[in-house]
Amino acid sequence: MDSPVPPHPSEPRPRRRDRHGRGMRGPVAPPQVPLSASRADSFRDLVQDSVERLERRWPQLAEVDFVVLDVPSTGEETVPLGNALSAEKERPAQIVIYRRPVEIRTKNRDERALLVHEVVVEQVAELLGLAPESVDPRYGQE
Repeated sequence: MDSPVPPHPSEPRPRRRDRHGRGMRGPVAPPQVPLSASRADSFRDLVQDSVERLERRWPQLAEVDFVVLDVPSTGEETVPLGNALSAEKERPAQIVIYRRPVEIRTKNRDERALLVHEVVVEQVAELLGLAPESVDPRYGQE
């Protein structure tokens, strides 16, 4: 007598995501759409935009390294938004912008862009020994 149920294969079948013949799932958004950029990447873009804006007026900033770190490593009571380090023998001048403290103090991308630019201007002014208003005449007006 033949059994109507086929015997189980010795190896399990591979699981597939393509159960209904529609193809494999792709990315939610193409790479050029801001949705696919991480928060860290979009923050770096804001810093880069601010630096490029200032480099047109201050060409010597091309020799300064601009670095984005998540959080400061100090245990101070007040959390800095940025830090300016003057040049040393083996290291060029460096300006550090801290991403998380800036993000926490802003509600949206426009506010974040304004605060990033203010922090960059303040750190450049500290590095150059100038007032922030002389580094960027629009400082504090936006």
